[in-house]
Amino acid sequence: MSPDLPSLQASTGKTGGDYARTRRRDKTAAPVTPEAGASFLFGGDPANCLIAPEWPKIAIVMAVTAILPGILNLALPPLLPTLLGLIAAGGAHLSSHALRYERAHSLDTGKRMALMGFSVAMPMFLFGSAIGFFGESGAIGWFVCIAVVATISLLATVIQSGRLIGVLAAQVSVWAGITCVTSQMGGYVALLLGAVIALAAYLRQRRIDLFVREKAQIDQRAQTRAQEILSDYEETGQGWFWETDRRGQLTYLSRPVAETIGRKVEELIGRPFSELFNLSEQAGEGERTLAFHLSARSSFGELAVRAAASDEERWWSITGRPTYDTFNNFTGFRGSGTDLTEKRRSQEHASRLAHFDSLTGLSNRFRMSQTLEKILLAPQVHHRACAVFLLDLDRFKQVNDTLGHPAGDALLKHVAQRLERVVGKMGRVGRLGGDEFQMILPGKIEREQLGHLAARVIESLSQPYSIEGSRVMIGASIGIAIAPDDGMTSEALIRNADLALYAAKDGGRGRYHFYAADLHSDAEERRKMEEDLRDAVTNGGLELYYQPVVQTSTEKITGFEALLRWNHPEQGWISPSRFIPVAEDTGLIAPIGEWALRTACQDLARWPENVRVAVNVSPLQFANPSLPAIVTSALASAQVAAERLELEITESVFLNDDEGTDQMFKSLKAIGVRLALDDFGTGYSSLGYLRTAPFDKIKIDQSFVRGATQPGSRNGAIIASIVSLAEALGMETTAEGVETLDELDLVRMLGCSHVQGYIYERPLSSMNASARLSTGLMAIAQGPRSSRAARQSMLRKVLLDHGGHNYNAMIRNISQTGALIEGLWNVPAGTIFRVQLADTLVVTATCRWSNDDRMGVEFSLPLRLDEGGRIAAVTSRQPSSDNDMIVQRKVG
Repeated sequence: MSPDLPSLQASTGKTGGDYARTRRRDKTAAPVTPEAGASFLFGGDPANCLIAPEWPKIAIVMAVTAILPGILNLALPPLLPTLLGLIAAGGAHLSSHALRYERAHSLDTGKRMALMGFSVAMPMFLFGSAIGFFGESGAIGWFVCIAVVATISLLATVIQSGRLIGVLAAQVSVWAGITCVTSQMGGYVALLLGAVIALAAYLRQRRIDLFVREKAQIDQRAQTRAQEILSDYEETGQGWFWETDRRGQLTYLSRPVAETIGRKVEELIGRPFSELFNLSEQAGEGERTLAFHLSARSSFGELAVRAAASDEERWWSITGRPTYDTFNNFTGFRGSGTDLTEKRRSQEHASRLAHFDSLTGLSNRFRMSQTLEKILLAPQVHHRACAVFLLDLDRFKQVNDTLGHPAGDALLKHVAQRLERVVGKMGRVGRLGGDEFQMILPGKIEREQLGHLAARVIESLSQPYSIEGSRVMIGASIGIAIAPDDGMTSEALIRNADLALYAAKDGGRGRYHFYAADLHSDAEERRKMEEDLRDAVTNGGLELYYQPVVQTSTEKITGFEALLRWNHPEQGWISPSRFIPVAEDTGLIAPIGEWALRTACQDLARWPENVRVAVNVSPLQFANPSLPAIVTSALASAQVAAERLELEITESVFLNDDEGTDQMFKSLKAIGVRLALDDFGTGYSSLGYLRTAPFDKIKIDQSFVRGATQPGSRNGAIIASIVSLAEALGMETTAEGVETLDELDLVRMLGCSHVQGYIYERPLSSMNASARLSTGLMAIAQGPRSSRAARQSMLRKVLLDHGGHNYNAMIRNISQTGALIEGLWNVPAGTIFRVQLADTLVVTATCRWSNDDRMGVEFSLPLRLDEGGRIAAVTSRQPSSDNDMIVQRKVG
């Protein structure tokens, strides 16, 4: 760094200004460079005087020389040479006045040359002439004369001290003077030669001076430019410079650095360099510290140190190297620094983004994985115990789709806050992505305590939320895996917790589930089903069955609904409720749906013209922009009229209510196909879409038909409302799942235009459907007069109390109104028992029939159902043994 920087820094004034623009400094006075040829005239005299200040002293030598021949010869010297010598001495002595005059006045070069001729050249010429006359007269030998002239010329050269013009004038004049005595022509020639030599020397020296001056100006401009650049660099705050002496005390410091730490440069000069930093928070573990480098006199680069600023946290990156003098003695340090604050903040922000969720502030997947790995790899075995909760929000997608993604983000923030509040210091909460969260609880915790915590989490998250003025309700499902019981590695724990989470969802959501070994078999079963389903799609293993749709007024078949069936080569018939979700999760629903659509159209082509076919369209198919083209292709390939094809669409397509949904409806109606709203009333959408959606039919879900004839049921009123709504909108209605004559009478009485269910026909294969149509379109209702409540098959031990006597028995199946019990022989009809179904539930039951060790009982009061439509009394208690496991299915 330039030693002129301190003065330059002081001249710049304030540093806090507009750093976006370089501020030009006032031009500093450039060093005065001599004119070309000045060194020839003046030598190294800073006063630029042609006459040396010591020149008048040569008069003494001249005067002594003039009178010395008389003294040596003890006789009067010749008058002329003596007089000339004294005149020369007087002229030289009077040069002191010329010297003062030259210094006092600014003279041009011509006047200065005249003064020099009077003060130097003339006295030397007279002195040379005097010595010549001494030699001519014989008073002094010529050899002595030459020696005297040589001596006086040497003395003049020394006195003129590098003034080449003065030296030449003295030399030429003194030798020309002695030459003129012996030969006047020779003297003139000597003067002429002297003048020529002086002119040549002047011109040569002038060229040299011009080159030197130009080089000096270039160096000066480069130095000035370098100083300005360095100063600009300091002022803009991009960097700064520092310098210390051999004791580590500051000798130079950029002003912005001093202002940053709230001090003045003058206060810091002479203070230890380390006072600029807070070395207790130096960054970089294991790195050599600043104190070490300073004491070891070693170079260092990009060393991160914290500034000793009290108002804010600032970090600098400093670089330095030791300096030495020409004798290799250590003289201190010199270096630079840059502001590292913003870079560190960016790094900290990037680190936070790498470890924390940007939306909720919770730990992200990476940090949660690190936490789990750290626990499982603990040196002590007993420190490796932990529990992992995987949590998935229920009905979150509905919030996202109906209220928008900003509302979904706000909901996730509320969920994160509740999770942290419930878990507290027990563990760490993280968000893995979407609506999936994870909790890690270190240490050995009892299952019962983990269950209580999971229940509190579910309860907390199930409380209402207020999002953008709307009341939002969601739920949560939790899967729990415990280390080391359920796995010793993070991969195993996460996989097992995920399996437990799926089990919790399959159990009805809004609950927690601990990992169990049999969950692997369930996952393997699902994987195997996915593989077999792919093979079935590829090899044509799927079939379409057709269930008749009958018009209630004429009892004629007006169409069929195409139902997907799968006859597995090993497992036999597999319910669509099992393989359709797998198809939707794996994306197989698209090729399956297209195949079903084309196959149904091909079968429709062989049926009477007044018979329609209805094909279900999944939400994934409906969202496919190419669906209209697929429908058009299927109709054209089968050569059937578009109005004979009916597409059944569920309410879930309206969850993403946007322009794409409306455009899809318009495109399908433009083809001419009929549209039916399937499973009406079971979705989450509002009725607003019925105003614009071009449906031709509303299908009433069988959940409203089932139990509609039971006393106190409200399903009949719901069916009547749906029918009234459809009639007002000009739509037909189809009641699904009609299985008994009383249900048929009810839906016909309520005004349903069409009926579909076992009361008329079970689903038929394509061949059987064609055979059925060949017998005519009339349909005859056949089935039981009334329905019984849905039953659940089970094996559960119960205790029967009759007249104070207890009997052990086994329930085979159960419904809301009764049960099938075995274990008591030949029980008379009408016998009343007290049946203990659960620890806290005892019901009164009457035997209605018995056969050997079996009997059917009717409860005095209907049992309560849970949210899933199952008997709450037998699903709330966890099974206590393998023999007490509940197997639930719909029967009848």
